[in-house]
Amino acid sequence: MTGFRFSVVICAFTERRWDDVHAAVASVRAQRHAPEEIILVVDHNPGLHARLKESLPDVTVLENREARGLSGGKNTGVEAARGDAVAFLDDDAVAAPDWLAAFAGRYADPRVAGAGGLTLPMWPGSTPSAELAAYPMPASGPASTGRRPRWFPEEFDWTVGCTYRGLAPGPVRNLMGGNASFRREVFPIAGGFDSGIGRSFHSVDSSPLKGAHPRPRPLGCEETEFCIRLRQRSPDSELVYDDRAVIWHRVPAERARFAYFRERCYAEGLSKALVTRSVGSRDGLASERAHALKTLPLGALHGVGDAFRGDPSGLGRAAAISVGLACTAWGYAVGARGAS
Repeated sequence: MTGFRFSVVICAFTERRWDDVHAAVASVRAQRHAPEEIILVVDHNPGLHARLKESLPDVTVLENREARGLSGGKNTGVEAARGDAVAFLDDDAVAAPDWLAAFAGRYADPRVAGAGGLTLPMWPGSTPSAELAAYPMPASGPASTGRRPRWFPEEFDWTVGCTYRGLAPGPVRNLMGGNASFRREVFPIAGGFDSGIGRSFHSVDSSPLKGAHPRPRPLGCEETEFCIRLRQRSPDSELVYDDRAVIWHRVPAERARFAYFRERCYAEGLSKALVTRSVGSRDGLASERAHALKTLPLGALHGVGDAFRGDPSGLGRAAAISVGLACTAWGYAVGARGAS
């Protein structure tokens, strides 16, 4: 869609992702559909804000003006945006050159209020971010995307911020926050992202899961609640998932471990309980019911079938699906009781 302007918002919070942030910005600079602007929001880290402002002079680098966390950072970016649409990219992700072009094509339909894309994982061992920042992103993506743990089921790729098996292109209830865009005009209608929902990298996890220890709680769902609220307030609006809008999202080693998998599933259950309090259980759990009743049982059966066909790791994937579903349900039950 010629002439359609995008403001791209990236939220950052830690110096540990210095190379990741620069790789993300480089991939946006290399878009065939050039962005109107790149807005980098730093989450309550003055030192990082100063360093990024100096190293990225062509980027609008802002401090998060709201509460700590992704919701506040996104709202700050939206407030500063001038484009026709605001696209969000995670600070540890890189976009394919046609990412914005794919989104722009969707906005030719005036009913489309938001468009999201395909997020692929970069597992441990993938191309380092320093290399990705130094060279334009090829259409085929990073030279290496690492190796997926053999026990890790694709049905649960959402636990590492990626598109999961079972999500089909077309209209969807909600978009995934790390690879999403919305017309700027819909934010006043929906009211922005709720800072009481979603990830804050400064909160501490008090999960009762065996073996857990204090750590930042990997909550989520701020984009889910936002999308549902938007659709409730603007029923004619349409949200679409387009698998041609591709990004690659880095998965650090600690997130490729089973302990994180359990914790992320539990935290998702807690987050879903918060979402249903805000928008109701019918809309808040509609997609989850379909995924749990159809996609996950099929995934477990495929895992068992793989084991019979000579791949013993198939049993691990089947077991992970069962454990992930149980942890998510447990988290939702705890959250629904108001004890998080």
